[in-house]
Amino acid sequence: MNSSFFLTTVAAAIGLLTVLRKLRFHHDNKGEKDSSSSSPSPSIVPPPSSSRIWTHEVFPSFRGADVRRDFFSHIEMEFERKGITPFIDNEIKRGESIGPELIRAIRGSKIAIILLSRNYASSKWCLDELVEINKCREELGQTENIGRWRQALAKVATIAGYHSRNWDNEAAMITKIATDISNILNNFTPSNDFDGLVGMGVHLEKLEPLLYLGSDEVRMIGIWGPPGIGKTTIARVAFNQLSNSFQLSVFMDDLKANSSRLCSDDYSVKLQLQQQFMSQITNHKDMVVSHLGVASNRLKDKKVLVVLDGVDRSLQLDAMAKETWWFGPGSRIIVTTQDHKLLRAHGVNHIYKVDFPINSEALEIFCTYSWGQKSPKDGFEELAREVTKLSGELPLGLRVMGSYFRGMPKQEWTNSLPRLKTSLDSDIQSILKFSYDALDDDEKLLFLHIACFFSSEDIHRVEEHLENKFLDVRQRLNVLGSKSVIGINFSCYGIKESLRCLKWMDLSYSIYLKELPDLSTATNLEKLDLRNCSSLIKLPSLSGNILEELNIGGCSSLVEFPSFIGNAGNLLVLDLSSFPNLLELSPYVGNSTNLEYLNLSNCLDLVKLPLSFGNLQKLQKLILNGCSKLEVLPTNVNLESLYELDLAGCLSLDPGGCSIIGNALNLQTLNLSSLPQLSDLPSIIENAINLVDLNLELFKLNPSNCSNLVEIPLFIENFQKLQRLRLRGCDKLEVLPTNINLESLDALDLRDCSMLRSFPQISANIKNLNLIGTAIEQVPPSIRSWPRLDALYMSYFENLREYPHALERITGLCLTDTEIQEVPPWVKKMSRLSAFVLKGCRKLVSVPPITDSIYYMDASDCKSLEILEGSFPKQDVSLIFANCFKLNQEARDLIIQNSVRAVLPGGQVPACFTHRAIGGGPLTIKLTENPLPKYMTFKACILLLNKGDHATCFKEKSTKAVVMYKNSSCKLTQPLAEHMYTFPITEEVTFSELLFEFKLETDDVLKIGECGLVHHLEKPRRRQTCCLRSRFELRLKSWDDLQTLHALTGRAVEERDPRRSAELNM
Repeated sequence: MNSSFFLTTVAAAIGLLTVLRKLRFHHDNKGEKDSSSSSPSPSIVPPPSSSRIWTHEVFPSFRGADVRRDFFSHIEMEFERKGITPFIDNEIKRGESIGPELIRAIRGSKIAIILLSRNYASSKWCLDELVEINKCREELGQTENIGRWRQALAKVATIAGYHSRNWDNEAAMITKIATDISNILNNFTPSNDFDGLVGMGVHLEKLEPLLYLGSDEVRMIGIWGPPGIGKTTIARVAFNQLSNSFQLSVFMDDLKANSSRLCSDDYSVKLQLQQQFMSQITNHKDMVVSHLGVASNRLKDKKVLVVLDGVDRSLQLDAMAKETWWFGPGSRIIVTTQDHKLLRAHGVNHIYKVDFPINSEALEIFCTYSWGQKSPKDGFEELAREVTKLSGELPLGLRVMGSYFRGMPKQEWTNSLPRLKTSLDSDIQSILKFSYDALDDDEKLLFLHIACFFSSEDIHRVEEHLENKFLDVRQRLNVLGSKSVIGINFSCYGIKESLRCLKWMDLSYSIYLKELPDLSTATNLEKLDLRNCSSLIKLPSLSGNILEELNIGGCSSLVEFPSFIGNAGNLLVLDLSSFPNLLELSPYVGNSTNLEYLNLSNCLDLVKLPLSFGNLQKLQKLILNGCSKLEVLPTNVNLESLYELDLAGCLSLDPGGCSIIGNALNLQTLNLSSLPQLSDLPSIIENAINLVDLNLELFKLNPSNCSNLVEIPLFIENFQKLQRLRLRGCDKLEVLPTNINLESLDALDLRDCSMLRSFPQISANIKNLNLIGTAIEQVPPSIRSWPRLDALYMSYFENLREYPHALERITGLCLTDTEIQEVPPWVKKMSRLSAFVLKGCRKLVSVPPITDSIYYMDASDCKSLEILEGSFPKQDVSLIFANCFKLNQEARDLIIQNSVRAVLPGGQVPACFTHRAIGGGPLTIKLTENPLPKYMTFKACILLLNKGDHATCFKEKSTKAVVMYKNSSCKLTQPLAEHMYTFPITEEVTFSELLFEFKLETDDVLKIGECGLVHHLEKPRRRQTCCLRSRFELRLKSWDDLQTLHALTGRAVEERDPRRSAELNM
């Protein structure tokens, strides 16, 4: 047998299989009507799954005597290894012509392979098989046998394939052949990734005439509609069905997000976009594009399928599909966008507008994601219809809501409906807000007017009401309509769901918002949250009869106080923090008799409070911290309900005149920190016998703000309910009274009481004791038996090792600004040590292994530190190594990999963060888990870079930064350029894609250079720790969660909102 001849024909057979597969697939799609066409056009309408039943994957045609026991047996073995099922003839008896059994086998096989051996052509049986195979291939008419055989052999001879002369190893060639067949079979099976998508068949039928696939013209097609309507899904299905019919194909994902993080120069953006485009379409990862002519030169003779998804800028089209002549005959370019005007400007005339689903389809979409069926579960019919209506019949909303309710019992559905009527799911909100943020200021204002007051109104009425407010109203409305932000329907404008019955409005952190529409008719508005809308200049009149919560804290550009229509009698929460130029409060504040929470913190010009404060009999929480010009509190005011009063930093206030304290008999929390006149506790406090938390800390904000508190009065023994006493920074306090031995006391903070030399005589019931920064250098042996002591924090002193009972109980050790060159070896014996501070140890070169109980270490400003030994087995460890620029690579890797929160110098986000992006993102994470988890935890990393001269910036600017992502934030206190910050994020999963984008609240000094995320399998131990604030600030839910880190680092704990969340700066 001539092996060379035989293997050449095997290669030919492989070529035949590929052609046969393509033609059969088309034949199944189109039916008999196209069978006579030699070059039929493809279709995007998916074929029915029952169009053909395949009985075998491969039909082998061969002369048994030549190849059965050698070459073909090896191919069969390789087929078996790869899971390929061939037809086995079991040496059936052969006659003059092939029987019906073999004809059925040929027609029922997806692929046929022909093994031509020396004597193959001498077998009539083999030649008849070859004819039948070709007949399936091309459905040829009947001819005489000899003519049919000759014709069949001639066609096989024209098919290219493998030649044995090119292979040194026959086994390797057989493996390659089997691999190619396996790949063909994989592609042979039509994708069912998009099966079950409601209404998709109708979308594809409407799209098909626009694609006009039978034509050789190059055509651009637009898919247009509002966000969340399904444009991307339609484009993906079309791409999935069509891509095999084109030489090259590419799907460019979410261009609106991906191109936003590119550099600002238009030409550079275009170059980067074309480089990404060409790299993906040619599968050439490192392609270099030096000019914008590369795409047209490379693709002008290629039939390509291109999908550009989420286009929102004309330069994106200019970069990747500027002209149709860039592409070869028959090419199709599909553009998805929500901007109709952009398509027209680019000359795209074939546009498919994606409409909202009809009611029945909307309900079916919701039910598919909620129950996996087309109709509501028994007993849920009305609930399903109501949720469908609340979703606005938006496919994205229906999908997210369906996933949210999946598996919920009926009662939970009922309980969830009120919230859905007043707020959006975070994923839906992020997508819709992306569209809103893309509008200019005037467009945003017009949109808010329509959203709140003119939904589904007559055009002429809208124009009549707005013509004095906006120039050329009709044109502006058309612009909003072309951007799919509002819907235009005959004579009406509107959004999908009316917001006339608006109850909650949350525009917090809308830093570009300058003005709100008239809200006087929003008679059902209960909550208005405008926190940190720093550009907001003016507030409209508000209906005070219903409003319960008003938050305008941080609205630093407001020029006048908000006014109310009505008496604001239902107002419960009022936050006016950092209100500019506020000299006195409006009279209505004192008339808000139901007010429970009032925040006036950092109102720097406030001098006094009105006498009408006496009307606030239900006031529970009054925050006045940072009101540095406040001189006096109203006298003869009886606030019986007040349980918390914060006067921290009221530098002009005389504590002796605070009669309000003496009358607040239910007062539980009192903050008098940083009052420079506080030489002793005013006797008026003596009546506050229900105090639970007393804060007398001092922060030296300037040289004149020094401590005057010399002693603690004896009446403190009356505070039998006192749990927390904070005296940090009282550096003239030399002794504590013996009657401080209160059984109720849980936490005593004496940090930086530098004159205090004697260990305090306190109750053995204490839980948390902070002695860092004191002159105490002895510890009583009795401490060993204190049953409730959870946290003991002390500064390092030379003789500490001589107190073994102290070493057993210390949980936090502070060793700072010393000349030590090595960590004392006895530190390793401190078995309960959980927090270790080594700040400013300038000569320290290495840190040896510390006890495994460590979960917090701060070695900032250890400028000589190079080596970090050991490991950190705790799941929730925090490692701070700011300004440690000499750390070796092993130490840096250890910090990143062994911590969930970290700060360290760096120039780029490490590769272990599997999802990375330039700037703040966005980052899209596609989830493959089935079913999807309810929550996922990630470790995030951001790299901060300087925007200008580092020294100059930090002298003139605030060094605080807030990193925001989704609905959470991460405050970085004293952030540093060329440093990386890692922190955990726990995200609720409502869809198979998660989108993250990080940004700084203010970016005048620093910028985010890179960001990254990696899936973190272990959740942080404290679920209530919702975000990291670094160097760190943690937002926590209860005092007990603050003890370890607060006591060690000595930062202030401040409660800033009605929900009593606290912030801890480190």
